[in-house]
Amino acid sequence: MFIRTTPTRNSTTGETYITHRLVKSRRVGGKVRQVTLLNLGRHFPLAKERWPDLCARLEQLLSGQQALMPMAVMESVERYAQHCFARLVAQGGAATSAGTASAASAASPAAFVEVDPDSLEFTQPRSIGVEHVALAAMRELAFEPLLESLGINGVMRTAIVGSIIARMAAPGSELAAHRWLTGTSGLGDLLEVDLAALPLSRLYRASDLLMKHREEIETRLFARIETLFALEASVTLYDLTNTYFEGAAAANPKAARGRSKEKRSDCPLLTLGVVCDGSGFIRRSRVFAGNALECRTLEGMLIGLAAPAGALVIMDRGIATVANLAWLVEHGYRYLVVSRERERRFDADEAIDLVSAGEETIQVVRELSEDALEVRLHCHSPGRAQKETGIMERFCTRFEAGLTKLANGLTTPRGEKRPDRLQERIGRLKAASRGAGQHYTVTLETDALGKAVTALRWEKTPVPGTMLTDPGVYCLRSNELSWDATRLWRTLHDADRP
Repeated sequence: MFIRTTPTRNSTTGETYITHRLVKSRRVGGKVRQVTLLNLGRHFPLAKERWPDLCARLEQLLSGQQALMPMAVMESVERYAQHCFARLVAQGGAATSAGTASAASAASPAAFVEVDPDSLEFTQPRSIGVEHVALAAMRELAFEPLLESLGINGVMRTAIVGSIIARMAAPGSELAAHRWLTGTSGLGDLLEVDLAALPLSRLYRASDLLMKHREEIETRLFARIETLFALEASVTLYDLTNTYFEGAAAANPKAARGRSKEKRSDCPLLTLGVVCDGSGFIRRSRVFAGNALECRTLEGMLIGLAAPAGALVIMDRGIATVANLAWLVEHGYRYLVVSRERERRFDADEAIDLVSAGEETIQVVRELSEDALEVRLHCHSPGRAQKETGIMERFCTRFEAGLTKLANGLTTPRGEKRPDRLQERIGRLKAASRGAGQHYTVTLETDALGKAVTALRWEKTPVPGTMLTDPGVYCLRSNELSWDATRLWRTLHDADRP
């Protein structure tokens, strides 16, 4: 048994490259012929000086016998020998001395042998569960024929399938996906390819190809999903998120600084927009500049969807501007959004109770607007109230501590006493208080000349209709007037659940 390099030419591109094959010499009809046992692929990971060790270890594994003096092989050689051995066993094409023994014993009655489970040793166990499910889903969606119709060759189609399944099973970067495919997953055996030799660069190229053909892939996949599940395009969910780059990302024209949802506004960002249907299937995606404003992206995303008139669009408060709601009404859409209004109103006497998926009792009040064109749903969540109460207590305590520090400075020689500077510092405290500062009336008393502050006093006066006075209260808005409070609330919160 040995490894042979074979020049190969791609008939489509004309590219010439070298493939590696595991070969064994056999005597056939009085002549010695070389038979290929395995195609090891174009990118064979072992150095040439390790090839004899690999072949010797494979011979030992295939013989089914333990050597009197165990071979000392490198970990990389052992790992690849076990991988090749598994492929040979799976394809049933390896002629081994153990095979002769099994053939001889086939004529004898079956024998039962007791095996101690603790004596078994697993070598490179692989997962195949999520791989089977993912491949079955891809077959139903005709995903590989779709890639083939886009002119993507077989090598890159395999890399794309591997990259997608890796991100389904263990979401992460291309590097994390490569480690999962080569070290954990048995996907290569299911695809009958050697993913252990998959170069990392091919996964990056796979991502580039997916981005290049993104619109065509999304359109055709969703059309297939609609056929499979008989979906009605009655609900559209739209939301944005962003991700950040470690580094300057100078070569990316869309990388820009903005408000990071991961608290990394110190890094260049990209904004990602996704439109889903009511069942959570992605209909369209788009990459925006990192400093894109959420409220200005809705029209561009929905124009190309061809959603039927009357479709219900669900958005969060960051996108639900007056202009966007007017545009939806003008183009015949219904909407269900979280209101951007600051004032909170809730009448517990008129509320009805709903039970959320987390078994929390939510109170809701349905109210028709004065012009009868919109319905408001005022909601109260105990869990949200507890969270917001904690937030306000923390910022109120922080704001009062800042005022106390300024007041104490009036009694020290170097403390700030100028009225304009103290007003400036109080303004900074309010800006950093997340709204807690609006509940305080701060008074400065000065000397006769008005040049030095002699006393700083404050009084807490809660403003009605705010997080402090009405924690846990929020409002939903919709121009769908025929639905009751229960249906409106559950539609939005079912859409929020992953």
